[in-house]
Amino acid sequence: MGNLKATSIDHVNMKVKNLEKSVEFYKNLFGFEIKKEENPNKTDVPSKIIGNDAIKLCLYEVPDMSPEGGIAHFGFNIANFDEIIAKCKDLGVEILYGGAIDWEKSKSVYIVDPSGYEIELGEVSGGGL
Repeated sequence: MGNLKATSIDHVNMKVKNLEKSVEFYKNLFGFEIKKEENPNKTDVPSKIIGNDAIKLCLYEVPDMSPEGGIAHFGFNIANFDEIIAKCKDLGVEILYGGAIDWEKSKSVYIVDPSGYEIELGEVSGGGL
């Protein structure tokens, strides 16, 4: 029997400090929509599933959460990469590391969401690897 063939990341399940601020951030920057309003695990923790046809984020509100010590960052491939800087400036989203950074066969821009998660916005999926 061979290895399992993973074809993409299905979803990211993450704690956020403020559910509504996080939903607005991802909606305004990426156009993500609310896919499911109610908590999928039927707990008392406020949550929503947001995303688009390719990406789903399961957000759970935990006001005292800290992103430190977990994921260094996660990345999205951005089809309209040339619009990132203007869109981030328009929304007041800080660009880290002085702007776009060359990596392999791509460029990346790094930002931080309202809970402190660092997000890589890439020009070419997987840096072209």
